[in-house]
Amino acid sequence: MVNKVTRKKHYRPPGQKKEGNAARYVTRSQAVKQLQVSLPVFRKLCIFKGIFPREPKKKFKGNHHTYYHVKDVAFLHHEPLVEKFREIRAYEKKIDKADAKKNKERANFLKVHRPTYVLDRIIRERYPKFIDALRELDDCLSMVHLLAALPAQESVKVEAKRIHKCRRLSHEWQAFISRTHKLRKVFISVKGIYYQAEVEGQKITWLAPHSLRQALTDEDLTVILNFMEFYETFLGFVNFHLYHSINLKYPPILDPKLEALAADLYALSRYFDANSRTSLLGPQTSGSFGSGEIDAEQKSELRLAQLQLQLPLDEPTALMHLVEDAACKDEDEDTRECKKLFKNMKFFLSREVPRESLLFVIPAFGGMVSWEGDGAPFKESDETITHQIVDRPTQPHKFLSRDYVQPQWVFDCVNTRIILPTDVYSVGRVPPPHLSPFVDNEAEGYVPDYAKTLNQLRAAAKSEVLPLPGLGKENLDDPQNLLAEGVTDRAEAIIAVEKRQKMMALEKQYHDELKLEIEGRQYHSAISKVDKQSSGEESEGGEDSNLPDYQQIAEDNSNLSLVLMSRNIRGIYKATQLGTRRNQDRIKLLEERKSKLGESHQSQ
Repeated sequence: MVNKVTRKKHYRPPGQKKEGNAARYVTRSQAVKQLQVSLPVFRKLCIFKGIFPREPKKKFKGNHHTYYHVKDVAFLHHEPLVEKFREIRAYEKKIDKADAKKNKERANFLKVHRPTYVLDRIIRERYPKFIDALRELDDCLSMVHLLAALPAQESVKVEAKRIHKCRRLSHEWQAFISRTHKLRKVFISVKGIYYQAEVEGQKITWLAPHSLRQALTDEDLTVILNFMEFYETFLGFVNFHLYHSINLKYPPILDPKLEALAADLYALSRYFDANSRTSLLGPQTSGSFGSGEIDAEQKSELRLAQLQLQLPLDEPTALMHLVEDAACKDEDEDTRECKKLFKNMKFFLSREVPRESLLFVIPAFGGMVSWEGDGAPFKESDETITHQIVDRPTQPHKFLSRDYVQPQWVFDCVNTRIILPTDVYSVGRVPPPHLSPFVDNEAEGYVPDYAKTLNQLRAAAKSEVLPLPGLGKENLDDPQNLLAEGVTDRAEAIIAVEKRQKMMALEKQYHDELKLEIEGRQYHSAISKVDKQSSGEESEGGEDSNLPDYQQIAEDNSNLSLVLMSRNIRGIYKATQLGTRRNQDRIKLLEERKSKLGESHQSQ
């Protein structure tokens, strides 16, 4: 009789297939060995193809390993870039060999003819639809704006050519958003300036650093530069599609004079003005310029002169009306509202304000803007200027025909979508708190005082009725219900709300009586008086013993329902209760801080 050999579960005979996580995942060292590439090349391939490490439930090789899915590694096996990187690696060996032999002529020839690669095919593979590209544009924009603000430094492989390219891409994106009025929210924080735009129904949020001098350390930026290599091509594709969607050529041809003066956004706005008008009247006008000796400024002037000849002589503004009518056809309600916010307003920026941010934000909401320096559209002495943005303690010379405000006024107007009073933002005064438009105060449970003021100003500007004390917006059947009833005074409105609450209490009492009668129980008249009595009052003798303890009944019911819950649902319920208590504690702490701050201001 042959004894059977017992084998352990983890033992796998040779030739038998792997099972479980060992068959589905491989470590990073195994993946590098299978692809026969170096670790930096493997990282670059994963960044380009969008492959990220996985977290298996059971790490069969230990917790100190990085795991990838087998299908992802097999996906890289068939990537043409792998062969291209191998070719580049062999070519670099030829350059090193020529340098070792001190053959400078051959080494320079090989460096000039070094093989290159493009990522166009990978962009089309990863984003087959344009809406997919817009969904993943947040990190790309933040990274491009960050690198555009960095100084060029050869020691960390940050080249000046890459900095200029990122700056150009970021300005092209901002020019499109500003021209099409797609900007929705702006918030200034310590990290930088947060922007949110809405393009084809997708909300895109990115962070732009402050325009300050950045310092680079001697850290390894290889991974960041690999991401930037992909993001540059990615944002170029997005800008190409967006510019062609409004009938503009890409890349844009800018005025070299304005580019030399670091006025790229203004140069792009002039490019938009010149080309959007020609595209509306057909391609025959834009194709009549074949001379390469004419610069961009002369081209735009010739185009405008030719278009004006084609218009009626008795209607000099017909071209502008034609452009505006054609642009307003496909605009939604938010875009039309943003377009008219700073309409017929002219702003002048002092030299100490953040110029690039305001040059981006103000035209996005319909305003005209200029600055102090060469290449500006109009000078400070222009009498048609309505607002001058100043960020200094005092302003020695003032024009009586304009308002002098701080930069925060522009951003608060953008977030509230109304023109705020300029008194609290005047020069030399401490401005009100800059509230984030990305925070829902009602959902958080704490509404700052200035947020209430902004809500009242917004409601007054839009002729809306705010919810009164004791009522929310959901309790108003009609937004203009109180006005229809003749409630115009605030005191009268409060009285009307109290009457309505009494009627609702009586209706509830009536429904409770009917419910008790249906159940066959006798309705005690003292039950209706319980809710009317205050917490300090005590009912008359003899009736207290007959009244049920509603608080105790509610606690017993909650405990009973908690016992009947499953373990998972009970854990979720306790976690939500814990989050609610923490939120209440945070709100209480904010209220205490606000009261202490108010007391300190009163004492001063």
